[in-house]
Amino acid sequence: MKCDMHVHSYFSGPCTTPVVGAFCRESYSDPEEVLETLQRREMNLFTLTDHDSIEGSEKLRRHPHFFLSEELTCRMPSGTEVHIGVYDFHERQHVQLQQRRNDLPALLMYLTERQLFFSINHVFSSLTGRRELEDFGWFEEYFPAMETRNGQMLAKANAQAARLARRWRKTGIGGSDGHALASVGKTYTHVAGAVTKQQFFDGLREGRGRVHGESGCVAKLTRDVFLIAGEMMREKWWTMLLAPLAVALPVATYLNYRDEGAFLRRWSAEVMDQGNRDRVRWASVPNPAVEEWA
Repeated sequence: MKCDMHVHSYFSGPCTTPVVGAFCRESYSDPEEVLETLQRREMNLFTLTDHDSIEGSEKLRRHPHFFLSEELTCRMPSGTEVHIGVYDFHERQHVQLQQRRNDLPALLMYLTERQLFFSINHVFSSLTGRRELEDFGWFEEYFPAMETRNGQMLAKANAQAARLARRWRKTGIGGSDGHALASVGKTYTHVAGAVTKQQFFDGLREGRGRVHGESGCVAKLTRDVFLIAGEMMREKWWTMLLAPLAVALPVATYLNYRDEGAFLRRWSAEVMDQGNRDRVRWASVPNPAVEEWA
């Protein structure tokens, strides 16, 4: 079975870029169109991982191979912010997840107690801001899975995430991180031999999942940003006044990936260095209350 485990819709909310978020959304993809695109690209299981929302899933639950997921925006004990993918839960659990997303030990206890599958997403990306060394200690000690192929991250960032997952013996998952339909279903997770959702997740927990598909690049991100901008202008006609600024989009996406590259070089060197492994564990200062559930 194949599943794009990181995909967004209209319900991911406002863009997180300063100023732009006042008038532009993260995605304008209709959930039903996302599902149709995933089917056309031969996915067998379907989900949405909107930011802190399951609202887009309302019309999709009737599909027998659809399951609830979301991408939680979480506050680490260090004060940094990360994105955590949480998969295959019940609607009532969404409220519990949201209540705990700024208290990582409480969130980890809940996820582990309920046996929910979860991952740390785009681990070597500056998308959510700064990172601290102790964050990686939490990832190593308590996270069962790591996103090792993200359709918007650079190939070298995905390669380093995959290398780290192998070192830490984490389950690797893949997803398009598609905010525009053009990218949806182009990156995915495959579990050979699985024919049901349960078998798919059992396969992931047993380490039998494999990631496939595209990584990101300047051209791809620029295309998706243009598509999102076009949808924004259709929804809010007055934003067409911003159209002349479109000539700067390729420069903006280039600068974004330049910053991503610098972030990757710093943290991959810091964490992948064998000598730092004990520092990472020490810096995490694991919470005994979490340890009893891990």
